[in-house]
Amino acid sequence: MNIYETIKNIRASCDNYVDPNLLAFIIDDDNHMGDNNILEIRGYDIRDNDAYEERLFKIHKNENIFLPCGMITFIPVLNECDIFSTKDYSLKLSPEEFDKYCEQEEKLFGILIKKDSTDYKIGQTDVCNCSITASFKEFRKADGKFYKKIEEIIESKIID
Repeated sequence: MNIYETIKNIRASCDNYVDPNLLAFIIDDDNHMGDNNILEIRGYDIRDNDAYEERLFKIHKNENIFLPCGMITFIPVLNECDIFSTKDYSLKLSPEEFDKYCEQEEKLFGILIKKDSTDYKIGQTDVCNCSITASFKEFRKADGKFYKKIEEIIESKIID
């Protein structure tokens, strides 16, 4: 994975659901969310004239980062999952998939890229990182349509 180009690619397509300057989240080793205001972070050899992607690339050498690729909204009454990304996807979940993936609130899905590597996990995180319990949660890999669709969306955003 070319992390710099992947960040640029995801950031270029995110303006329809999230502020591109608040795209990425730092994720601590215990999977709890850290800062998402990349433009205000100091240290990490960041210079004032560094572009967003350059700043995030420098931060990534010391921190895990989460890049959202879309939003998941679960509506238990309808048993429906809407995924908002550069396209608007709507997937019907089987009862088994609903039990496996359901949440009572909206979540962002995307990739957690482990610090100073190209290793990544597909998962979700809270929409609002101001929550005390905000954290990253890896998706359990499954053969269902839901996981495959998310995997397909994410793989289309990753640049080699």
